[in-house]
Amino acid sequence: MNRGALQSALSQDGCISAHAALAELEAGADFQVFLNQTAAAQQLWDIWSWRYEVMLDTGVTPRPGLAEAIAGLKAAGAARVYMATVTGSQRRFTIFLSEDRTQCVACW
Repeated sequence: MNRGALQSALSQDGCISAHAALAELEAGADFQVFLNQTAAAQQLWDIWSWRYEVMLDTGVTPRPGLAEAIAGLKAAGAARVYMATVTGSQRRFTIFLSEDRTQCVACW
């Protein structure tokens, strides 16, 4: 997957984290798309929603966009997703892409 395709997927997502990741990509940030395997969005929702609850219960402030991303994973249900990362100057973004890699399912 090339930079332009990832930018296109992020540009279609209205969340703040996706726009921030897109801005980092446009500024030349490093990125990686893990194409060797997919996971069911529901399985990732199970993991990340639990982690989110633990963060809240222990007083840890979740990363911006995490709650919205968890909702995106839940909405995707059994769909398979690919993981990608964008490493910007200020933070690293975790991104989940649709199986055809044209849409951002979740980003934080």
